[in-house]
Amino acid sequence: MPGPLAGLKVLDFSGLLPGPFATMMLADLGADVLRVESPTRPDMVRHIPPQSSDGNSAAHGYLNRSKRSIAIDLKTKQGLEIVQRLVKDYDIVIEQFRPGVMDRLGAGYEALRAINPGLIYCSITGYGQTGPYKDRAGHDMNYLAIAGVLGYNGRKETGPAPISVQVADVAGGSCHAVIGVLAAVLHRGRTGEGQHIDVSMTDAAFSLHALTAPGALMGGEQPALESTQLNGGSFYDCYETADGRHYSVGGLEPQFFMQFCAAIGRPELAPQGLNMMPDAVAALKTEIRAEMKKKTYAEWAGVFAAIDSCTEPVLTFAEAAAHPHIVARELLVEVPQLDGGRQQQLASPIKFSRTPASYQYSGVTLGQHTREVLAEIGYSEDEISASRAAGAIY
Repeated sequence: MPGPLAGLKVLDFSGLLPGPFATMMLADLGADVLRVESPTRPDMVRHIPPQSSDGNSAAHGYLNRSKRSIAIDLKTKQGLEIVQRLVKDYDIVIEQFRPGVMDRLGAGYEALRAINPGLIYCSITGYGQTGPYKDRAGHDMNYLAIAGVLGYNGRKETGPAPISVQVADVAGGSCHAVIGVLAAVLHRGRTGEGQHIDVSMTDAAFSLHALTAPGALMGGEQPALESTQLNGGSFYDCYETADGRHYSVGGLEPQFFMQFCAAIGRPELAPQGLNMMPDAVAALKTEIRAEMKKKTYAEWAGVFAAIDSCTEPVLTFAEAAAHPHIVARELLVEVPQLDGGRQQQLASPIKFSRTPASYQYSGVTLGQHTREVLAEIGYSEDEISASRAAGAIY
């Protein structure tokens, strides 16, 4: 059965992580995604090791599954003409250049909207299309820093620390881009109007202060390292076992913390769980650390598996991939490669009862579908050859 987004056509001018992750989500759900790549400056993700059996990087194969690829040099007259012809038949453009770059290339929102008034055009950038930082370079950690997220992520003794997954890129840029695009699709369905969507990864990261911002804005309670209930300022934390592994202890509610305290043989600690005074928290965590170090990871596994106390082991990625719950939820899939092989990848986490996600093939080689796509929009063999001779396509 076709996916829920079947019929939507997306031109993807993005690279690296935020845009490709967003368009992968759309492709998983049935959208027809065409990557428009530069033949002279291919996406750096193509070269991130390791390589899969078809010669592409594993990361590229995942982020660009089910997408076709056309290689066009937008700096050539013929390359721009190809985009102008393509956009007549597409619903959505997603791009990830700094503000003004697509305008200078002749493929900005206003230029393409003149060709297709219903076009939905989403720009994903670090700092947005306006503001004093709009032209500034950045990466995920920079956006989280500017947004105030890193300011209370880490330990008092060692200071702020990087986050292991790309929160601003993916939870910020990718997911908010998809939300914006789909909202714009609904608006267009009612009104016929397309629009430009400005997604700033810094803006989106700033919006993630869901539980700390209300208090900070209303009561002046500024979050800091190990100062809140969820960032190490309470017993809600990770604790080391006798053999150097760790468990996450998250039972903030009294009924869960009572079970945890009983399980570690210290039921008298339970009333201290709601005391947020720094000295009391420090004393409680000292007691928990001492008890957790009395048993190995495996010994504690048997203890906590038998109760419902919001205590779970801190797993490696390999352990998580093999965890019975992850396996039961089918969060890993085998995706076909065009060379006949298969690549194991993360599955879409969205479960539909009628229109499940589908995975046609892993990411393809640069420009693999150029000739095919040009033929679809009416280019003759002579025109395709001329475009290639002019360096407009690869």
